Amino acid sequence: MNILIDLAMGLCGVAIVLCGIRLYRGPHIADRAVALDQITIDVVAIIILYSMRVKSVVFLDAALVVALIGFLTTLAFARYIARGARL
Repeated sequence: MNILIDLAMGLCGVAIVLCGIRLYRGPHIADRAVALDQITIDVVAIIILYSMRVKSVVFLDAALVVALIGFLTTLAFARYIARGARL
């Protein structure tokens, strides 16, 4: 089971790197907002997988906080885009 958790954490790490590239290169602000949201989701997934790996529920609070911050960031980006931001 630990091998599968490690594999999933590695794949989430690869996804973070690819989304980081999209965040840097994204031609539109909406692409960057989606990439940032996906990075947040991957970080939450890594925290939850790590919590499963060490068999501790302490890290689930951290995952909840990161998810909440990511949601608020997505709302801020949506509001920024709705106001007609141009980059």
